[in-house]
Amino acid sequence: MAGVYISYPFCAQKCTYCNFASGVLPEALRAPYVDALRAEIRSTDWKWTPETVYLGGGTPSQMDAGALVDVLREIPGSPWVEATMEAAPGGITPEKAEAWRRAGINRVSLGVQSFVQRELARTGRKHTAEIVASEVAVLRAAGIANFNIDLIAGLPGQSAESWGESLAWVERLEAPHVSVYMLEVDEDSRLGAEVLALGKRYGAGDIPNDDAIAEFYETAVARLAAMGVARYEISNFARPGFESRHNLKYWLREPYVGFGADAHSFDGEYRWSNVEAAADYVKCAGHSERTPADPLGERFFLGLRLDRGIEVTGDETIRRFVREGLLEEDGLRVRLTPRGVLLSNEVFEAFV
Repeated sequence: MAGVYISYPFCAQKCTYCNFASGVLPEALRAPYVDALRAEIRSTDWKWTPETVYLGGGTPSQMDAGALVDVLREIPGSPWVEATMEAAPGGITPEKAEAWRRAGINRVSLGVQSFVQRELARTGRKHTAEIVASEVAVLRAAGIANFNIDLIAGLPGQSAESWGESLAWVERLEAPHVSVYMLEVDEDSRLGAEVLALGKRYGAGDIPNDDAIAEFYETAVARLAAMGVARYEISNFARPGFESRHNLKYWLREPYVGFGADAHSFDGEYRWSNVEAAADYVKCAGHSERTPADPLGERFFLGLRLDRGIEVTGDETIRRFVREGLLEEDGLRVRLTPRGVLLSNEVFEAFV
């Protein structure tokens, strides 16, 4: 079954590590943006009934409760098997959590990134570990027990000890799902641009080296597995039955349609995306030309992200990576080895 992605690019502040098309946008743009979202959704010729809905951004948890209801009302299939709201810790109240549940939200993804105050301060985030714990309790009290915690390995000043502290909080909160991302350094984020310029702002000079970040990741894999939170995709870990139904669609090449600024869509044969800037989207919710998907290449570089791997036989590129210790065979299936996970981009590039 297919899914729906809704982009809400508004944020209270732009985090130093963020390379998404989101940020601090004019307050006056919010209402017209919601109107544009509703119009785009209403104009859709639904070929299937959505099974999952995912609100990302940006910070969709900032959306007014009434606006949220209005947007979700336009999407068929309610109640959905899974409806996820991305949320920034620090603003989740009992009233807001209850409104989300009534609107159909049954899963919340918390952009925690770290539970260590000195690390958070350098990213621009304002929450604390205690705030996260309090808001997890609020979600559970509202009947939303399915939640994800995002962590970033490689933040400025991060150490093996502080990384262990964040993982200890994950265990304490008994999180059913955890996402662990290794810090991306590129010119699209303030921190990344500063690192590439060999600068010092935003803690750029204190980013752990690649070997340390790899060790943080491997520590997370082991610690989370011991908690019963197993890796099922390179960056995603879950207790049995709590895997993200929506995100699995991306890696399994199942259809999804995106609404809002910079939202992407895939119908099984073609891919397309909306205009990137929120202001441009409000003026004209146009999208790019549909481009044919690459079934073979995508099957490799998306499917190999999953811990289960993919079924394949007789491919020389696969055999080369097996010989190099980056892929391993299990019957007819191949998957990344632990070393291959850390060098996954090198593997994926061969299939793009």
